[in-house]
Amino acid sequence: MGQGHAATSEYDVVVLGAGPVGENVADRARAAGLSAAIVESELIGGECSYWACMPSKALLRPVIARADARRVPGLRQSVQGPLDATAVLAHRDYYTNNWKDDGQAEWLDSIGVKVLRGHGRLDGPKRVVVTSPEGERHVLEARHAVAVCTGSRAVLPDLPGLAGARAWTSREATSADHVPGRLAVVGGGVVGTEMAAAWQGLGSQVTLLARTDRLLPRMEPFAGELVAEGLREAGADVRTGTDVTSVVRSGDTVTLTLGDGSLVEADEVLMATGRAPRTDGLGLESVGLEDGSWLTTDDSCRVEGTGWLYAVGDVNHRALLTHQGKYQAGIAGAAIAARAGGVPLLETDPWGAHAATADHRAVPQVVFTDPEAAAVGPTLAEAEESGRRVRAVDYDMGAVAGAGLYAHGYRGQARMLVDLDTETVIGVTFVGPGAGELLHAATIAVTAEVPIERLWHAVPAYPTISEIWLRLLETYRG
Repeated sequence: MGQGHAATSEYDVVVLGAGPVGENVADRARAAGLSAAIVESELIGGECSYWACMPSKALLRPVIARADARRVPGLRQSVQGPLDATAVLAHRDYYTNNWKDDGQAEWLDSIGVKVLRGHGRLDGPKRVVVTSPEGERHVLEARHAVAVCTGSRAVLPDLPGLAGARAWTSREATSADHVPGRLAVVGGGVVGTEMAAAWQGLGSQVTLLARTDRLLPRMEPFAGELVAEGLREAGADVRTGTDVTSVVRSGDTVTLTLGDGSLVEADEVLMATGRAPRTDGLGLESVGLEDGSWLTTDDSCRVEGTGWLYAVGDVNHRALLTHQGKYQAGIAGAAIAARAGGVPLLETDPWGAHAATADHRAVPQVVFTDPEAAAVGPTLAEAEESGRRVRAVDYDMGAVAGAGLYAHGYRGQARMLVDLDTETVIGVTFVGPGAGELLHAATIAVTAEVPIERLWHAVPAYPTISEIWLRLLETYRG
């Protein structure tokens, strides 16, 4: 088929991007009896499967397990040696299926979703033109909806020398095939702290440079403080309030010049400095939207000003997390199906079937550093800025019996935010070893708006770290 002759196919729903979000939109469409086609220019499974969640956690798990084991009397002396980096990288490769997507493609085929490989571009309302890697063109017409699920990409700052420095982004940091002797990490957010923890644990000498005055600035202040302390104890050089003014590579050495004129030398540099939407080149201008922009949606994930275009996952800038994107996909899929079926009134009230309410009220996140930092809902500062009457209840997690059994010298902190008008929990932060596995209970409490008086009847098993809930409630009662 020549480039000038494009075949045309019609589907109920056309999805751009076959990451976890796009896959779930297509799956929900098929479950509702709608036909669906999905377009992917890279690997089916997306960023999370190959360059983010899965490979990063595969790198981090042995680092965290060793750190935990070193806090257990009787086990400490057995785990003092270095990690087998070759084995860790091989395990990482296993979890990315060696960057092959055959299994995920087979799954989409098994549920009846048509997969088109190539670059998809909007060409007016409900019309997508796909150009294959071989240059062939295929036109897709959507009867009901087009969903943009193309995710986000790493942003590199405009720094002198950076263009030639062969800097890592999150993709290179999670897929590298060797352990650099020295690694400079620029950025104190989630990617920066997690990758600093991973590569320091695997044998790199890490220097973490954060422009902000603390790490993890979007979490409670004590989260960044405890994570910085953990990184320093692991041997990393952590510097906050630090500007990088240039990044220059000469041979095998990268030299970073800092705002105070001092220099940092490394073998590799990771720029963990933010994300941008992957919406450039998607033909948004053909439907009156700005090329390369974030897409603003209502709570059903339908793009404002349209009746057929949906933006799901990172591209809508609501909550740049895989699990939140998959949640949105369920909401969007239900909304698309309902509108296609002529349902006159959708359930768009808070917590309704067609409203992604959790994006505003109960976004959970775990940072897999040592210690782990886990949070759901607003921080104290965010809650106060919104005008709510709140009370923060803090408790030392290390003072809970289960924590002491989990790790000798356990250090951590918990905070529970209570709305004083409704007497419900609206936010919780846990920082400490194993804290990530505590989070879902908090997410349920926040999402369900469980009254404090009812939480007293949710008895935590003794002696687990979950007894922190009892201590928080007791502290609140006074």
